[in-house]
Order: sequence, then C-alpha cells, then structure tokens
Amino acid sequence: MEEIATVYARALFEAAEDAGRFDVVREQLGQVADALAENDDLRTFFFSPYFSTQEKRDGLARTLTDADPLLTNFLELLIENHRMPVVFRMRRELDRLWERQNRLLAVEVTSAVALEDATVARIGEQVGTQTGRRVQLTSTVDPEILGGIVLRVGNAILDASIRNRLEQLRRQVARG
Repeated sequence: MEEIATVYARALFEAAEDAGRFDVVREQLGQVADALAENDDLRTFFFSPYFSTQEKRDGLARTLTDADPLLTNFLELLIENHRMPVVFRMRRELDRLWERQNRLLAVEVTSAVALEDATVARIGEQVGTQTGRRVQLTSTVDPEILGGIVLRVGNAILDASIRNRLEQLRRQVARG
C-alpha cells in the first residue's frame, strides 16, 4: 500500500506542480483527508466496495463543489481504481514532497523549563545555517528531562538532557 500511495502522490505532485497549483491542491487534499478521517459515514461510503464507482463519483461531485479540477479528477481516478483508502498515506507523502521542495526541516526543541523565544529562535537559526534549509521550529517543555535540551532535527535526535547523562552513568556503573 505504501508504494501505491507514493506513486499516486508523486503523480499528483508533478501534475499540480506543472499546473502551478501545488499549494492549493495540497491544501484541498488535506481537507478531504481530514473530512474522511473525521466522518465515519463518509469514509465508509468512499472506501466500501458496496457502493458503485458511479455512486462514489456522484457523491464526490456533490461533496467537492469548489475544489480544484485537478484534485477532483485525481480523486475520481482513485475512485475508479478503487484506491481511495490510500488517501491518508498519499497526504503524508505529498506533505513530505512539499517539505522537500520548500527545503523545510522540522526542528523540535524540548527543555525542562520554558526557554526564552530568542533562545529557541537562535537554536533554529543555527540548525538552519548548518543544514542550509528553512527550519520549521517548535518548542516543548518536558520536566522529566530534568535539565539541558533534547533537539530533534528531522529524524535525528541530539539528547543533551540531564536525564540522558544520568542514564549513561547508570549503565557505566552497572557494567563496571
């Protein structure tokens, strides 16, 4: 299923990018995915084999009145090929492609106490300078780390917390 979602997402990405409407299509696909996630009846209708392709097309036309024609045609293709259930994975893949295109990098700073906004911004600037990417920065507070910070940059984690240091020391003492 993951490969199917990737293929369809890439196709939508390229078509929307060529048309210069990628941001609009991405946003609208997100709205469709959110609506499907929140409404059991809607999800059952579009995912179930009990309803015909034509019934689903008609339902789509009634549901998406102001959607971009590119997205509407794409969703009709998914309905025709019985691929609507991959819409959630496609959304994640499309978001990943969008982040890559816009050179965005998710950075999360976790600290035991709230940091000043200027400090968090400085950390984000440093990461952006070192990676050459635009940073999408979030900051959270987790008293369980005791002190220091945990920095999550994309999929990598730099754990400079006191809790981590204490755990490392405990392991060294246990081995010794």
